[in-house]
Amino acid sequence: MTNKKYLPSVIVLYLNYFLHGIGCSVLGQAVIKDALAASWNVEAMAITAIAAALGLGRLIALPFAGPLSDKLGRRVSTAIGGFSYAIYLIGLAMAFNAGGGAGYKIAYICAIVGGIANSFLDTGIYPAVAEIINKAPGVATMGIKFAISGSQFLLPFFLGITVGQTAGGMVSYNKLFYIVGIAYLVLMALILFFPLPDTDKKSDEKKEGLIQSIKHANFSAGSIAMILIGFTCTGTFQLWLNCAQNFAKDVAGWAEPQIMQSFYAIGTMIGLVVTALLTSKVKDVRFVMIYPAVCLSMMVVVLMAPTQGMLKAGAFVLGWFGAGGLLQIATSVCNMLFPKIKGTVTALVMIASSLCNYTLLTAAASMTPSGVMIMNIVLTAVGVLLGVFVNMNYNKMLEAAEK
Repeated sequence: MTNKKYLPSVIVLYLNYFLHGIGCSVLGQAVIKDALAASWNVEAMAITAIAAALGLGRLIALPFAGPLSDKLGRRVSTAIGGFSYAIYLIGLAMAFNAGGGAGYKIAYICAIVGGIANSFLDTGIYPAVAEIINKAPGVATMGIKFAISGSQFLLPFFLGITVGQTAGGMVSYNKLFYIVGIAYLVLMALILFFPLPDTDKKSDEKKEGLIQSIKHANFSAGSIAMILIGFTCTGTFQLWLNCAQNFAKDVAGWAEPQIMQSFYAIGTMIGLVVTALLTSKVKDVRFVMIYPAVCLSMMVVVLMAPTQGMLKAGAFVLGWFGAGGLLQIATSVCNMLFPKIKGTVTALVMIASSLCNYTLLTAAASMTPSGVMIMNIVLTAVGVLLGVFVNMNYNKMLEAAEK
């Protein structure tokens, strides 16, 4: 870390993602889906479309969020993200209370705002932690995923202590939405006053917008493939996170598969620690080939033998090799390839990620859980091929970056 004065700042930045772990996972929980579906009179799988709206919001904001982070600073981007996330979470509680068709529409709009929040957090916090922990930027960005995984591991516990009933006898998790939303407002207030490296650094360098940055960057087939990995690796863990519990209920006959969330989170946290240790000995780019290959193998096994034990193992393996820092490593590698436009290139990776989140989760909302699993297998196979291609061309890509 460059300076101890940034320690409080980096803690606040990581806490934003601890809360994000709840926000991005809560709509994938079977009990949340059932509660919202009962309030809105829809099928449980239809709630997946609300989760997909998070991706739509990210797509709307990312073209502006990246250049804004580079121009106005990480503080502004992070503050906007925190405020928008509060709107999303508190809005979900209001949507639940609205009931019927109105509640579903309100939730969809709030999820779009949540996606916008995610965009500003990504383009503000990823570069900020890399600038603070500048000697190990890959580890710094994986710390983000560790913070997310911590809250995902605790999520079943959070659901248990915040569950309640409305006057009409309906199951409600509104207390959780309100608590996390208010916590985001507190973190937003803190980040407005804490120091960050980019605001301390005096620079007269003129910053370019997204289109100008893209025009002046030299994109090769390899770097484009690297950005596309943001699409495929997101699909691997998002489709699992949002639909695997439904697969467990429908195919394996597992009535209460919530424990899969904890196995997933444990796998993610162990994966992050092991991956962080391995990055000192293994090139970051190797992970974008090996990790998807492990996920692909595991999902094929789960599809062929959908038992409770195998689903727990699948959740653990997908947590480790799918969500255990792969997207963060892809972002870190892209930042190394384009060091002068870190905010913008982060936006490009996250645009690919968001496009996946919106299109595939929207499609999954009208598919069977088994169909979703097959789609995930095909997508992950494409990710393996992209990883192989990037690794074959990596040395040439580094030479281009140096020039």
